[in-house]
Amino acid sequence: MRLSKLFSNTSKGVPSDEAALNARLLIQAGYVHKEMAGVYSYLPLGKLVLDKISNIIKEEMNKIDALEVQMSILQPKDIWEITDRWDDRKVDNWFKTTLKSGQELGIGLTHEEPIVDSLRSFVDSYKDLPIYVYQVQTKFRNELRAKSGLLRGREFLMKDMYSFSLNEVEHKIYYEKVVNAYFKIYKKLGIRDKTYRVYADGGIFNKGFSDEFQTVIDIGEDYIYLDQDLKLGINKEIYSDQNIKKLGLNKDKLVVKKGVEVGNIFSLGSKYTDALGLKYTDKTGQENSIFMGCYGIGVSRLMGLIAELFADDKGLVWPDSISPALVYLITVNTDDSSLKKAEKLYQVLTQNKIEVIYDDRDKRVGEKFVDADLLGIPFRVVISSKIDQDKFEIKDRTTQKIEIADLDGLLKKLLKK
Repeated sequence: MRLSKLFSNTSKGVPSDEAALNARLLIQAGYVHKEMAGVYSYLPLGKLVLDKISNIIKEEMNKIDALEVQMSILQPKDIWEITDRWDDRKVDNWFKTTLKSGQELGIGLTHEEPIVDSLRSFVDSYKDLPIYVYQVQTKFRNELRAKSGLLRGREFLMKDMYSFSLNEVEHKIYYEKVVNAYFKIYKKLGIRDKTYRVYADGGIFNKGFSDEFQTVIDIGEDYIYLDQDLKLGINKEIYSDQNIKKLGLNKDKLVVKKGVEVGNIFSLGSKYTDALGLKYTDKTGQENSIFMGCYGIGVSRLMGLIAELFADDKGLVWPDSISPALVYLITVNTDDSSLKKAEKLYQVLTQNKIEVIYDDRDKRVGEKFVDADLLGIPFRVVISSKIDQDKFEIKDRTTQKIEIADLDGLLKKLLKK
């Protein structure tokens, strides 16, 4: 990628009504454009980050036998009436619309009812189960007050997955597979050491607990009580001596922190499948209920969280795994020799499948250095006449360490990543 071809630029200013650091930095760096409160468009660099987060999630979901689908955003009223959720006051942040024909529709908030409805055409026998399906899709929520930048929006990207099991025992086995997959995702994203499995309210369809995955950060909206050795916690909403004992936690070891929810898991039982008539027949021909679970991860929320979590006073600091590129290439001098050297290095990096952003803009070098830090690319590589002709200056964005290396040394360092 050559910055001269990129229409989005960095800026010194941000919208005056934007208080959240993650959104301010992403706007300033040209990753997103704010359309209105809680609604952001993802520009080329932002889309790259978003896609990389999505791909990490998809890879781990595929490993646990989940199949990707794409459900419709427009949802008919009738299936929601069957489950008594169309007028449910607990689902009060739903965008709804009406067709010219007069038919009422919901606009993608969640997809329990639609996925169950679609599976009625394909599930009949015990041989058809289990089924695990997921999607990465834009969701819409009519939040009274959108805040915290990408962390709480009216329009956001989410991975939602649904499991359909023969019984609760089979469901619980898969449930724990998802827990392990989630932690693998958070490790790849660079936030595993700050992310905890936190027990929370099971909801109206689950007498037990649900699981949240909370990343500890000062801007978090949730208060969580954590056992930092066990990497387990309990949400303030269910914090009580009785629940602490039930969960096998030691009250004396719990410390209170603020966190941002980056994932959740619910056991839904057969509430939706029974209501919509999705059942299976066993080997004896007897009809049985299907046990269901749902599993969410906020993709765009993760982007905002990571932006804020690792940022420093110079700008964004992306983990290698989701940065739009691994290298930010700059040439200090504009003579033919320096430009040819930069062009050659750009080609070599690209051929070695190392993603590189080449700052070939007609800008002052100082501005390029500032932008390199603001964009948060893991390594800045500088070509300068002050450096030996066969060597390059490499700056690590996270540690700020600068070293000089030849091409072999540079490639060795980058390919390790």
